[in-house]
Amino acid sequence: MLPVNPMDKNTFHRCIRDGDLVIVYERHDNMKPIKVNKESELQNRFGVFKHAEWIGKPFGSKVFSNRGGFVYLLAPTPELWTLVLSHRTQILYLADISLVIMYLEIVPGCLVLESGTGSGSLTTSLARAVAPVGHVYTFDFHEQRATSAREEFELTGLSSLVTVNVRDIQGEGFPSEFCGRADSVFLDLPQPWLAIPSVANMLKQDGVMCSFSPCIEQVQRTCETLKSKFTDIRTFEILLRAYEIREARMGSGHNNGASGPLPCKRRQLSPGEATKESQESLHPSVMAKPCSEAKGHTGYLTFARLRCY
Repeated sequence: MLPVNPMDKNTFHRCIRDGDLVIVYERHDNMKPIKVNKESELQNRFGVFKHAEWIGKPFGSKVFSNRGGFVYLLAPTPELWTLVLSHRTQILYLADISLVIMYLEIVPGCLVLESGTGSGSLTTSLARAVAPVGHVYTFDFHEQRATSAREEFELTGLSSLVTVNVRDIQGEGFPSEFCGRADSVFLDLPQPWLAIPSVANMLKQDGVMCSFSPCIEQVQRTCETLKSKFTDIRTFEILLRAYEIREARMGSGHNNGASGPLPCKRRQLSPGEATKESQESLHPSVMAKPCSEAKGHTGYLTFARLRCY
């Protein structure tokens, strides 16, 4: 995600090295993270790929197997990491993450508190947003999940920007050492209203918080609790609808199953007119239609700003 060595430039224009993390791209719905080891190899349906042959190639390279198949070696950006990470819990995807970072007003240098580390999908994007001098302190009550997340942040080179702690934020609140220091707070908890008094103590004046909840009943209770110390309370649901844009050739005599007027009698065309109409009807046109795999409900995002007194 970012270089493990802080002396390296934050760029992927350099070549792949032994020990780097790469995203092996087979197709848009089949990618996997691989740590490069010159002694190892990758085997898949396209053949055998030796890691030693990847070393020295730039990110984005197309590499070939012993059978002539190929894959692409991509840089591990937060966007790609969200698509390939191991799911220990439900995760936030790109549409929700984008809105969270914008509405929490996260910029380089911010101090961000997060409760509910989970699989680390959002944490990874938060870390990039606060880099190079900000920091994300993330908390999870489950020790094994926290340990797994910590190991993955080491792997992706984010350990200098992310600190993972084991703590029950609902029961204990955030540590007092962050009192009045946090620019933003994110909650992904089953009972977020229990943590709101602690959130109010952690935020700087005019700081912003966000709570992610899958059920509207959670949102209602959270908003009731927020009214005491917060203002500008807003809730959003992101429903992403992708479209397929492709070129197609459609004959005038075929409606491709679409509903339309019934056929009617037409005058007989001369050979020249028929040829011209045939050529025109086969002219390619661009068509757009919604993708069949539309993403449905993930959760509700509730934002609120700490009231200034």
